[in-house]
Amino acid sequence: MLCVIPARGGSKGIPYKNIKELNGKPLIAYSIDIARHFFEDDDICVTTDDQQIINTVENQGLRVPFIRPSYIATDEASSQDVLNHAIAFYEQKGQYYDVILLLQPTSPFRLKRHIEEAIGLYRDDCDMVVSVKEASANPYYNLFEENKFGYLQISKGKGDYTRRQDAPVVWEYNGSIYVINVNSLKKSAISTFSRVIKYPMEAMYSIDIDLPLDWMIAEELIKQGYINLQ
Repeated sequence: MLCVIPARGGSKGIPYKNIKELNGKPLIAYSIDIARHFFEDDDICVTTDDQQIINTVENQGLRVPFIRPSYIATDEASSQDVLNHAIAFYEQKGQYYDVILLLQPTSPFRLKRHIEEAIGLYRDDCDMVVSVKEASANPYYNLFEENKFGYLQISKGKGDYTRRQDAPVVWEYNGSIYVINVNSLKKSAISTFSRVIKYPMEAMYSIDIDLPLDWMIAEELIKQGYINLQ
């Protein structure tokens, strides 16, 4: 299994957020530290296009194996492009992996048990195990679309549910943990995977830092002692 931590230099919402310090520690270091509980350094791949990120990672004692090419370091480049590039890099060296553990640095609050449990759900006949949280909005209850007349209507169904707890549970990817079948990755887009197993995580550990507000929430959770990353 190969652990991949993608960290592009460009960030519009929070400049250089991947190496910005959260509670005195570079954000990307949270993912590196948790990965080291499961992997030797040679099996941890930080893929980045940015020298400042490389310097920060190597200050953590982890060698960055390559500089990501500019054509997969744009806003348009997909995670699929980044992962396939990493796979090809290692295969050219004669190193073959069946499974990738993708850890995005913007999700710093994973626990060891989260990764253990997600990996434990993985099977060779599935495409991916992905961490999720229960969605705060529900298309059966309080999500709407415009109809052809310009009026709002419930997104799914006829609006038969008068209480949210009676509606079917829906999940959203929380961006924290992806356990991906390499053969599936080579054959089709992640968005088209049909054999996907969910790994539910608590909302508190599902913080995905994208905007300054997310950063403030993460800092406050640490400050108030709600997050214990042991």
